[in-house]
Amino acid sequence: MSTHASCPALLVAAPASGQGKTTVTAALARLHARQGRRVRVFKCGPDFLDPHWHELASGAPVHALDLWINGAQDCAQRLHDAAREADLLLIEGVMGLFDGDPSAADLAQRFGVPVLAVVDASAMAGTFGALAHGLRDYLPGLPWAGVLANRVGSARHADMLRAGLRDPQDWLGALARITLGEGPALLPERHLGLVAAHELQDARQRLDAAADALAATPLGQMSADDLQRWAVDFPAPQATEAVLPLLAGRTVAVARDAAFSFIYAANLQTLQELGARLCFFSPLAGDRLPPCDAVWLPGGYPELHVARIAANTGLRADLLRHLDAGLPLWAECGGMVALCESVQLQNGTVQPLWGLLPGQATLNKRLAGLGPQQLPVAGAVLRGHTFHYSTLASSAPIVARSSRPGEASAPEAGEALYRVGRLHASYFHAWFASSPRAVAHLLGGEGA
Repeated sequence: MSTHASCPALLVAAPASGQGKTTVTAALARLHARQGRRVRVFKCGPDFLDPHWHELASGAPVHALDLWINGAQDCAQRLHDAAREADLLLIEGVMGLFDGDPSAADLAQRFGVPVLAVVDASAMAGTFGALAHGLRDYLPGLPWAGVLANRVGSARHADMLRAGLRDPQDWLGALARITLGEGPALLPERHLGLVAAHELQDARQRLDAAADALAATPLGQMSADDLQRWAVDFPAPQATEAVLPLLAGRTVAVARDAAFSFIYAANLQTLQELGARLCFFSPLAGDRLPPCDAVWLPGGYPELHVARIAANTGLRADLLRHLDAGLPLWAECGGMVALCESVQLQNGTVQPLWGLLPGQATLNKRLAGLGPQQLPVAGAVLRGHTFHYSTLASSAPIVARSSRPGEASAPEAGEALYRVGRLHASYFHAWFASSPRAVAHLLGGEGA
């Protein structure tokens, strides 16, 4: 088997959030997938929402890349594996190009992936060139593809933007503001980010509108041969230690629907590598708990579906019997909220939930937790992140707390890991591949 794989690749970045990275990445993926090319898309940093759009656009699973959460070797392996089967690799950046430690620029430089900068040029002219120059030259040796002007007002506006570039070859085109019908945005948002693609019946139509717009730009008119200018060699990293089958012969039931949708594809992959058989169920659809040895309630939007969650009393009874039988349950963020006695919404109303974890969650208008975190579990350390608007007041015992990278856990800092019997719950979102042994412990694996 070859230890090298070459494939055209772009990291789609921007000077800040809200510039249109997700739209451009999804449009590129959709455009080339429609032309019969095999496109693989990644998301830089932890994100559950943008990947839904990229998966629909490309027709392939989307994985996160983060030099700290994944580790450089995991990132290298995923890029190598994708390059072996793809005609084009796309990586959507996070926040601004140089924001965070590690940043999207760090990822681009480490793996030699050229940066495509997307700039919201709606309120600028000559400054566009200065901004492009800064993004290109701020970090010496940064691989560079060019710049795409977004939300451009007219052809004359585009000419003004292009004239401001020091290097004419940096120009990859201009996009007008893309909308669908009378909607204010092509990809609508709410409090945790974009609305997931599977929640919109016209999601594919939205992607096609974006792809059609991009097709009129120099970037969108590039052929397969043209894309070879951005070919990158992705060598295979050294082999890692095999994952032990600590969940062999065990069935893990995973909640999955609009209320419980924050699931990394890589986490499901890790569970399978641990030997688990996965079965999925939908609390919103009224499903009962399938026969299983362990349950995972991932994060999502339980606060948007409180009445339907509370109404599934059969599932609540099943979960209670599961716990009474001494079987494990791992609940992350929204999954933990659903287990609480109640939740207070932003309008002040209090809604009952399943009541299997003591306490009440309160949905706030401001973020209550954000950023990469690490959590000690049974002598191992899980890496992941936190991102939530709600807070929880609970009397459940706290057995550990998460901490930021490079920081020791403090008694009142980080996210609490609650434990009641075999129930473990936290606002912490785990990247399972960072410690399969810790995951196996949470889900009752032998020897974990």
